[in-house]
Amino acid sequence: MGQICCLIVDDEPLARELMVTYCSYLPQLKVEGVCGNAFEAKAILQQKTIAILFLDIHMPVLDGIGFLQTLKTRPQVIMTTAHKEYAVDAFDLAVCDYLLKPFSMERFIVAVDKANDNINSHHNHAIIKASEEHIFVKTEGMIYRVNFDDLLFAEANRNHTRIVTTEKTLEPIMTFSVLEQQLPATRFIRIHRSFIVNQSKITHIDGNRLFIGEHEIPIGKNHRNELFKILGL
Repeated sequence: MGQICCLIVDDEPLARELMVTYCSYLPQLKVEGVCGNAFEAKAILQQKTIAILFLDIHMPVLDGIGFLQTLKTRPQVIMTTAHKEYAVDAFDLAVCDYLLKPFSMERFIVAVDKANDNINSHHNHAIIKASEEHIFVKTEGMIYRVNFDDLLFAEANRNHTRIVTTEKTLEPIMTFSVLEQQLPATRFIRIHRSFIVNQSKITHIDGNRLFIGEHEIPIGKNHRNELFKILGL
């Protein structure tokens, strides 16, 4: 599945440093952000695809429990706190695990493995079956057939992947890389860290923007040369 993007949220600098150190020992973890309050965390969650959220409870203005209640969609959440009395409230919000400070590296690994298992379980069920011409995607209790000829582009959208077709938009719970593995490389191009496009649907390119009909999609600077090479430009 590739690296697992995570976010560390804790108002204590030493606690943040410890979490960064713990994460550094697990090569599958990529720390996308470290912040000291819920408002910084919310901004990062809106900008980046986060798979695991390490979240403290006691924080200024908005605590961890209250913060979770504001999130419409959530990554795998591992609470990190010195207060055991909030465990029931946390598990009522379907957190993945609850780590009581100070916790060991061994206990941290157990929590990460549990989150990873949950992520893989979601991803394995999001794509039911793939063939040379289509995939079946499960989302919101429904199973949809998506023909590659109808798939315009896909976009990473936090812990979901947004799939835009000629007829509908789907948002299954899966990482971007899982979908990318199912799409034929001869037909679909990664043009940005958050976008894959159907090259047969490209209308035109204007500078660092690619258009598919009325959809405007940014071209990432790290993908521009490969895109132009594939298109023979």
